[in-house]
Amino acid sequence: MNLILQALPVAAPTIGWVTHACFLARRLRSARRDPLTGLMSRAEFTARALRALRHPHAAVLLLDLNGFKQINDTHGHAVGDQVIAAVGQRLDTWCTEHAGFAARLGGDEFAALVRLAPEADLDTELTHGLSARLSAPLDTGRTTLTPHASIGICRKAFRPGAGLPDLLRGADEAMYAAKRRGEHWRPGTHLTLAS
Repeated sequence: MNLILQALPVAAPTIGWVTHACFLARRLRSARRDPLTGLMSRAEFTARALRALRHPHAAVLLLDLNGFKQINDTHGHAVGDQVIAAVGQRLDTWCTEHAGFAARLGGDEFAALVRLAPEADLDTELTHGLSARLSAPLDTGRTTLTPHASIGICRKAFRPGAGLPDLLRGADEAMYAAKRRGEHWRPGTHLTLAS
């Protein structure tokens, strides 16, 4: 008992520091995550992407939901939040299956970095893989919605030596080209590959 009393003055501050460190670590993790989707924040995505781009088969994707403003205006922001959360979870699952990760950039915009084999048919992989997963029907409790996204992709192999900003720019240009095409052709999911 005497030994415990002697150790208490040393142990109490140590326990306090450990508790404080755990609290700070939890806050730091939550600051790196989007609270609605659980995906990484833009800053965390950038930090991880810079490391992940060392892989020769890395590809950067940008996604923007089509007609999201109409979902919010018609069904309300709570339903819009459900759509954002579901799309984030679906994207995260797909990215994990492709040795990658995803982030919510804000609003209805997402970014991802994955590894795709050089022989992978990107149109098939993304149109029938990712796009099909994102556009699966979503029961919100009030209505069933089918989210759709415009997707742009830029493979590192298409732009040797390009850094993250250049790859993001390529994916962004491809995404907006897909969005423009979608406005003139059909609503739904559209894909454009950056060259």
